Amino acid sequence: MSVFASPRFLPRVMWADAASCAGTGIAQLAFTQPLARLTGLPPFLLAGTGLFLLAYALAAGWMARRQPVPRTLVGLVAVGNLGWALACAALVLGSSLVLSGWGVAWVAVQAVVVLALADLQWMGLRATRQAAMPGQRAVA
Repeated sequence: MSVFASPRFLPRVMWADAASCAGTGIAQLAFTQPLARLTGLPPFLLAGTGLFLLAYALAAGWMARRQPVPRTLVGLVAVGNLGWALACAALVLGSSLVLSGWGVAWVAVQAVVVLALADLQWMGLRATRQAAMPGQRAVA
């Protein structure tokens, strides 16, 4: 059995997703003005996405606690993570915002983290697909 097929893999990935979003959301809300000055990101964007990230962290934590993990929701989360990464790229490359080097780094790190999480979520979903299909014989 691969590590990705372990029944603990997807819950752990969802906990990591929840923790990263909670940490980022708390930082963006607690330090909105200093982060805005440091990064060049608008305070309303930092605060708005911070609130979204906290709500998302609660949802991801809820999914991580479910037995079995809700596969359809995890798939939607993976797609959402890809969307977040694309939005980060659009913000850096296609917006009229003048971001500092720290701003580009803040957004780029978020993009890299969510891409890694989306990849892990897809790997876990693919590896556990057979186990989720009752009546199907596992292929060795």
